[in-house]
Amino acid sequence: MGRPRGFDEIEVVRAAAALFADHAYDGVSIDDLVARLGVHRNSLYKTFGSKRGLYMAALRWHVENRVRPLVAAIGGADDVAEAVRRALAVQEGGSGLDLLLMAAVERAPVDPEVAAEVAAALGALDQALAARSPSPELAGALTSALLGLRLRGRASSTAGDCEHAAAALARRLDPHPC
Repeated sequence: MGRPRGFDEIEVVRAAAALFADHAYDGVSIDDLVARLGVHRNSLYKTFGSKRGLYMAALRWHVENRVRPLVAAIGGADDVAEAVRRALAVQEGGSGLDLLLMAAVERAPVDPEVAAEVAAALGALDQALAARSPSPELAGALTSALLGLRLRGRASSTAGDCEHAAAALARRLDPHPC
């Protein structure tokens, strides 16, 4: 009989999701994973098979634990302006869009399995936004705008840049302006 696992697999996957969201797949080496996650290289390979296996587990965890709750929050918004605010809010552990955004840009174009995960998550965001939008056919454009705003927020040295752009978008979409 083998030794019992010496680490919490869910915690490792959660931490890997944060690492991949911050540095992207290609920006994280196996050595980085071993050092940052506190898991031995052999244990990592035995549990996940490869860096890609851990990445897929992290992406699925992210979709289930960050994107789905974000979709639910958007769906519970009173209107599209509030939906935009909720979509761009950064919660503890990062934005619900960060790893999804990185996966869409970096891995989805070259990995069909990642592309399928990203497409399903983006479809869920589209549906949630369509339900709150005065123009449901623009839901895909709103999802794209939100991803662009999140990307801008990640790239900007001034946190207020993204917030100002998001506030302007929310005001423009607000069906009940003051």
